[in-house]
Amino acid sequence: MRQEIQAQVEELIVPILDDFGYELVDLQYKKEGSSMALCVYIDKPGGITLDDCVTVSREVGAILEIEDPIKAAYRLEVSSPGLDRPLKKPADFERFAGQKIKVKTLCMLDPDRRGHNRKTFTGELLGLEGDMIRIALDDKRGGVAMIAVADLEKANLVEEF
Repeated sequence: MRQEIQAQVEELIVPILDDFGYELVDLQYKKEGSSMALCVYIDKPGGITLDDCVTVSREVGAILEIEDPIKAAYRLEVSSPGLDRPLKKPADFERFAGQKIKVKTLCMLDPDRRGHNRKTFTGELLGLEGDMIRIALDDKRGGVAMIAVADLEKANLVEEF
């Protein structure tokens, strides 16, 4: 049910976001406490400001009010993806090549074929090769991991200070 709602909302709001020059990074319809929240994460070159969030909230709220894809009460939240931006689309793995990422896989993997099964990988994103992401691992074993996009549970940028 939640995935259907998210798909309907995404179909409604992506054209609006595109018109304003925003990218939809993530969309979540989730339970927060005793109520439901629709969380819309947006980005644009140069980053997101509070004014951007207000604009998107107003525009998205209006279309959702008219089309009414969510029958229950919910709270609309619009924000930037943050410093630990999720990487979801194949294009994300090309765009953010050269940056540090953390990947969690759906199951235990041995992507460098050294007998070290694990689910979490951290290192420099080298890019996308077919349907595989390449990561220069920054642990003591080093090497390059090749992980299928289909095996990802989640992937995020890691901000280095």
